[in-house]
Amino acid sequence: MRLEYVPNPPQFDDKEDKAVVERVKERRGERGLQPLDLTLLHSPPVADGWNSFLRAIRTQTSLPTSVREVAICRVAILNKAWYEWDHHAPLLRNDPAKAVSGEGVQYILEAPPHPSPGQGPLDDKHLAVLAYTDAMTLDVQVPDLVFNRLKKEFTDREVVEITATVAAYNTVSRFLVALDVGEKNAQEGPSAAH
Repeated sequence: MRLEYVPNPPQFDDKEDKAVVERVKERRGERGLQPLDLTLLHSPPVADGWNSFLRAIRTQTSLPTSVREVAICRVAILNKAWYEWDHHAPLLRNDPAKAVSGEGVQYILEAPPHPSPGQGPLDDKHLAVLAYTDAMTLDVQVPDLVFNRLKKEFTDREVVEITATVAAYNTVSRFLVALDVGEKNAQEGPSAAH
């Protein structure tokens, strides 16, 4: 960690700052404040905006869990954001719909960038998300071929939500890695426990 976490519970005097903490705690539920929150709370207005945006991405889109978590997990792998991977790979593995197998999760972890259609254990829908995530994360500009694969599999609303998810979690991963939140930067890969 490059910054000390704020105390848990945070010690704010300002009423607005206290309200931010309550909103973050409400979103986190039983898990309580996470190291990411305790870093963001150095700037309560930033923590508040972050909390609102990530709530929308995580809980208010129409995307199935598997689609959302494939994108998030792939961003984590590409950016070596092991804290992010350790929090999201279990969500993908434990998705009740079981749309992505254990072999599929391993493929997300190990596949080289820019997978071709029909490559690996993922179906076309999840492979399109993987390729799109790779392009957005590694190249920023998305080739028409990659975009058209995604558009073939998803509605316009879903394309916007996938794009926002990839963009949001690139932000998250870059914040986590830059500040070494969760003290994961020294790892060579994801935790063995996950």
